[in-house]
Amino acid sequence: MTEKDKSKKTKHKTTSDKASLAAKPESKLEEIQAKRERKTVLMQGNEAVAYGALDAGVNFFAGYPITPSTEIAEILAAELPKRNGVFIQMEDELASICAIIGASLAGAKALTATSGPGFSLMQEGIGFAKITETPCVVVDVQRVGPSTGMPTSPAQGDIMQSKWGSHGDSPAIVLYPDSVKESYELTIRAVNLSEKYRTCVILLLDEVIAHMREAVCLPDIANVRIINRIKPTVPPQWYKHYDENQKYLSPLASFGEGYRFHVTGLTHDSHGFPTNKPSEAAEMMERLRKKISYNIRDLVQIESYQMEDAKIAIFAAGITSRAAKAAIASARAEGIKVGLLRPLTIWPFPDDAVRKMLRNVETVIVPELNQGQLIHEVQRLTKEKSDGGLIPINKVSSELITPNDILNKIKEVC
Repeated sequence: MTEKDKSKKTKHKTTSDKASLAAKPESKLEEIQAKRERKTVLMQGNEAVAYGALDAGVNFFAGYPITPSTEIAEILAAELPKRNGVFIQMEDELASICAIIGASLAGAKALTATSGPGFSLMQEGIGFAKITETPCVVVDVQRVGPSTGMPTSPAQGDIMQSKWGSHGDSPAIVLYPDSVKESYELTIRAVNLSEKYRTCVILLLDEVIAHMREAVCLPDIANVRIINRIKPTVPPQWYKHYDENQKYLSPLASFGEGYRFHVTGLTHDSHGFPTNKPSEAAEMMERLRKKISYNIRDLVQIESYQMEDAKIAIFAAGITSRAAKAAIASARAEGIKVGLLRPLTIWPFPDDAVRKMLRNVETVIVPELNQGQLIHEVQRLTKEKSDGGLIPINKVSSELITPNDILNKIKEVC
């Protein structure tokens, strides 16, 4: 923060604000905690992710700096040690994903943050976290790809990778905010869901959401809903690390608590030991699938914006959905009935909600900062609209899709 910025902030302090901040904060965290008395904080999306992680109870971070996610690591490097947490800068992203898995198995709430190239390197580890049912969170701040691409430019090219990047069939939980406030909230939700469902949860951002600044009304920490992993209540000799009788939400013992269990990336039985038995292999795969599919209502979040009378729907996520809302305001001012469907949960895809909301819609516009990814899922659910009724808007040039881009497309189909 520049001296000019500091002076601007000082000008807006009230008498009570000055009194509450009379003692100079020793850290950014203390400064934010003090500001919470005023209920609002100006912060970036990456900052919101970092403080959301801290408020969710994350006490272990391992990562490797990469644009545009680096601020998350920088803040946690400064703040985790002050909370008796652990920050480790690893040698690469391969080591980072393995480190958070190991920390989680030892009882920590663990998180890492990266971007496209690092996210690609983490895919095998993400698959390992899923098959071992180990809670952890991976934040992927998307940038233009493929390969090194354009490190400082926004994109939405990792949507399919976030589900299908790791080999083999495995379900995914992937969240995607569209604001700084939601970056804070969905980070907490990502940590909670990882602990509840014993899996790797991915939080997608894009470069713009990560670096934009917005005023955020932060809740009192005492009011933040925290979910901790289920702990075993049976004696060690009765413990099953993958208990098929627990409705797909198995208790999780940590190393060092007296419970013996085996962890492997191989197909395994309920105790974690490798198996070649078809029945046990099928049972393991069904458990991985059903703990997601049986809890769709808990997992899926979708925003319906001005869809009540809409004849044209825009389906968009992340920063692109904000352009869509601006376009909708302009279109409705001209009498065009347009609405927005915005998935906060990308995976599992909100099939039922999309089917229901699109029932009375004539046209669907899908703007994306990629060559077409979300549109395939919408097409799967709206086959009758695929011939002329499903319209893409795509940009991969590092430029954002603007409200005018969307408004012009709306007018074309009217």
